[in-house]
Amino acid sequence: MLAIVIPYYKLTFFEQTLNSLANQTNIQFKVYIGDDASPENSLELLERYNSKFEFIYHRFETNLGSLSLVKQWERCLKLINDEEWVMILGDDDVLEKDCVDSFYQNLVEVENLESTVIRFSSSVIDSKGNFISNKYTHPKTEFAADFLFRKLKGGTRSSLSEYIFKKKSIQDIKFKDFPLAWNTDLLAVLEFSNWQTIYTINEAQVYFRLSEFNITNKKDNIIIKNNATFQFYNYLLSKKGLKLSKELVSMLFDRLEKTLLDNKKEIRHWLLITKLYVVKAQFKRYLNLIKKAIIMIVKKIKDE
Repeated sequence: MLAIVIPYYKLTFFEQTLNSLANQTNIQFKVYIGDDASPENSLELLERYNSKFEFIYHRFETNLGSLSLVKQWERCLKLINDEEWVMILGDDDVLEKDCVDSFYQNLVEVENLESTVIRFSSSVIDSKGNFISNKYTHPKTEFAADFLFRKLKGGTRSSLSEYIFKKKSIQDIKFKDFPLAWNTDLLAVLEFSNWQTIYTINEAQVYFRLSEFNITNKKDNIIIKNNATFQFYNYLLSKKGLKLSKELVSMLFDRLEKTLLDNKKEIRHWLLITKLYVVKAQFKRYLNLIKKAIIMIVKKIKDE
């Protein structure tokens, strides 16, 4: 059976999320709602869905999401019973009515391929539910490294809500706790699939909501996002670099350097990148990076 976990905090779009669950053509799923000590009471709303689908609501007395979204996800995941597959659905995202049914229709093939990550097609919607993107589809089966390459090239998008993971993969590998969980979901797709096949269901969509409440849309946390992005690229190159294609590794180094130069004052990043480049014997790259940094600093001084 499928577990749908909702780390709840905001009431604003929650009814649309619940409606999308109530409207599923297949109700073979159980919803686990973990309330992150929200000041916005959802119990009155939830009462209206008691007979629509099966759910368990649990209110946590301390707020964790403001400190670590990953820790909030983890304690919500502990609410699950014996379900083998897990979707972590945002409290503002929406499932097309055939998502669950499509999951079950494709499950035999997924298991035959021994895939541990399932992905739906997706579209982005705004606060009013209007589409602000085209429909993003994917190859039916795609190696994780190919997906990462396509993502870095700007050929696709990705968010946590559009995936279903094998629960055992989550338990064994666990989410990496980057600041704001920025890139944590992307790394999870790569690692939970064991860098093997991601299976896509293109005939059903998940609608990702982009609104003023999203971390994605906020502009006051750019430095934190930069820090998380640096950690993400550094982690990939440190842990996985040798097993990736030369082209992908080169792209990751380029992205890592750009992230560093976007926040040149972060001394810890300089120390980490120095260590990485020494370990990976990237001396020529390192010298070029130093030159770029000096040129940027000199130009800034001249401009002032």
